[in-house]
Amino acid sequence: MTNEEIIERINGFLIEEFEVEPEKIVPTANLRETLELDSLDYVDLVVIMESNFGFKVVAEDFITISTFQDFYDYVNRKVEEKKAVVPET
Repeated sequence: MTNEEIIERINGFLIEEFEVEPEKIVPTANLRETLELDSLDYVDLVVIMESNFGFKVVAEDFITISTFQDFYDYVNRKVEEKKAVVPET
């Protein structure tokens, strides 16, 4: 999965699940403010990420995520780590 495919998938589920307008999803925008996330929304986001990308999310990882770019980078890094452990067939 390429970085572009990851971003497209993320943006797709953010638009659908969090009902955010696509034009508000820009790399430098604040993730929490743009999506109007509360603690329950974070749980939903984690479940969606785990089901879409097949890796476990650690709550502490979210401490460093503030922008959409941070979020994209995090998911991309986790996908790459998973690939290194379990190569795609």
